[in-house]
Parts: sequence; C-alpha cells; structure tokens
Amino acid sequence: MSLSFVRAARQLGSAGATHHVQPSCLIVEDQALIGLSLEAYLEEVGFGACTSVSSASEAIEWLSARTPSVVILDYALEDGPCTPLAQRLHRAGIPFLIYSGHQRTTAPVELQSVPWLNKPCDRPTLLAALIRTVPQLAGRHEGLAATRN
Repeated sequence: MSLSFVRAARQLGSAGATHHVQPSCLIVEDQALIGLSLEAYLEEVGFGACTSVSSASEAIEWLSARTPSVVILDYALEDGPCTPLAQRLHRAGIPFLIYSGHQRTTAPVELQSVPWLNKPCDRPTLLAALIRTVPQLAGRHEGLAATRN
C-alpha cells in the first residue's frame, strides 16, 4: 500500500506554482529497532520526514522547532509514561496515536479515548489507524475507502 497520494498539491504564490507536501511523523518509541522500522515503513509509503526519539523529553525538544503531521507514541518511554507528552500534543492540536505493548486499560482516563494500537500490529492496520487519526492523509485516493472504516 502506498501513500504517494498524500502528496497534496498546494497552490503557492501568484504564479500558480504547485508544491507537493509530504506528511511528517514523529515516532516516540524507546525501542530503537521498532522506531527505525516504523520510520522506514512510513517513508516507504510516502511520508516525507520521519524522526524517532526515545523519550518524552527528546520529543518536547524536537517539537519546540517542528510540527509533525502526526505522532506515533509509545505508552511507556525511557522517562516514564507518555501521559504528559500526550497532554501537550493534545493542547497543541497535534494528532497522535498510541502504539504500545501495554493494554489501553493500564492507561489513565485521559488516554482512554486516544487511538490505541497494541504491538505488534501489521502495516495495513497501522496505516489505517494513521488515516483514521488524520483523515487528510488519505487525500483523494479512492482505494482507501475500505481502509478508513
């Protein structure tokens, strides 16, 4: 499955130049191999910039200079549960989902309504969850109608 369709065209300037914008993703995952695997997969399906960090503090530093299209967030990070980071993302209006080996029932009440995937999951399931979290990722691609549901 490819996300080349997410390269939404945007009109820039009076000359009518078209600029292709690729979505970006911040991956907050304390297991390096999982983070790198997610990065590679997302770039393979059409994401532009994907970055992995292993802690909430690294994520906050990264976010001070950038705003991703979406964040994939592990529940248990090097520096503790992701709850404060999730609250910060919510306040900033940055869409995110949790991808964790922990069950949703272990999370505090404020994370119960957040999109949650249990590790491991297959790639189509991850992609579908990202599209449900950020519907604009699907763009106008007709082939994803079934994926969104």
